[in-house]
Amino acid sequence: MTTPYEVAVRAEAELGEGPTWDATTGRLLWIDILGSRLHTYDPATGRRTVRRTEQHIGAVKPRAGGGLVLNLRDGIGLLDPDDRFRWLHHEPVPGRRANDAAIAPDGALWAGTMRYDEAPGGGTLSRVTGGGTVEAVLDDVAVSNGTGWSPDGRLMYYIDSPTRRVDVFDYADGRISGRRTLAVIEEGAGFPDGLTVDAEGCVWVALWQGSAVRRYTPGGELDRVIELPVPLVTACAFGGPDLTDLYITTARTGLTGPPALAGSLFVVPGAGKGLAQPAFAG
Repeated sequence: MTTPYEVAVRAEAELGEGPTWDATTGRLLWIDILGSRLHTYDPATGRRTVRRTEQHIGAVKPRAGGGLVLNLRDGIGLLDPDDRFRWLHHEPVPGRRANDAAIAPDGALWAGTMRYDEAPGGGTLSRVTGGGTVEAVLDDVAVSNGTGWSPDGRLMYYIDSPTRRVDVFDYADGRISGRRTLAVIEEGAGFPDGLTVDAEGCVWVALWQGSAVRRYTPGGELDRVIELPVPLVTACAFGGPDLTDLYITTARTGLTGPPALAGSLFVVPGAGKGLAQPAFAG
């Protein structure tokens, strides 16, 4: 099934990623990882802002007390409500950068990393508490990517892109167990990248080199496809006042003669119903 899309923000992001709806401000947050830029978009007014970061940024999420938490190349940073920056956790690793991240039901940040050369085993997935405690939960990944939770908070979905799998874990009290496969992206259909979970418990997966977003049921069945006019589809998230609009980020890095809309932010109005996302507890 193909669903009509709209261009929310025409842009040329090198590596657009991480759309996140900030319910407090009514804005969509998204980033350009390699362009070191933090974008905001207000769909009610069309107003946009762009802020340059001092280093490559993998993800941005709202904080419960105001401000933002940033998954940066050298660690986890905080932007306070007064716009001042400080490190929550600073751990530079040569050749490694931040990638996708998500907020768990308990308010912890699950932050991914990867090596620039995408070497197997060079990335991690860590749990970061509001107090700055960091625990590596998975320490043998290549490209740590989409992470999300089921509506009841009992399952966690996760993508390590080169595996071509969407995996699912049992989740309880900040711990994961029982890893198994929800879905496998077949050869020629691209690589799974970012994901989001909707109110029905279905998992939406962006396909890098696949020109599409797919929705899988909780049983792992493919039941919907949104096709896009660009090959590098990176992530998706529900936004808008009722969380019914699906926002999709894209990239243009490495493309020769990229399509005109590569790197833009897309939206599919009325695509479904998303889940309200918790804010970072720090």
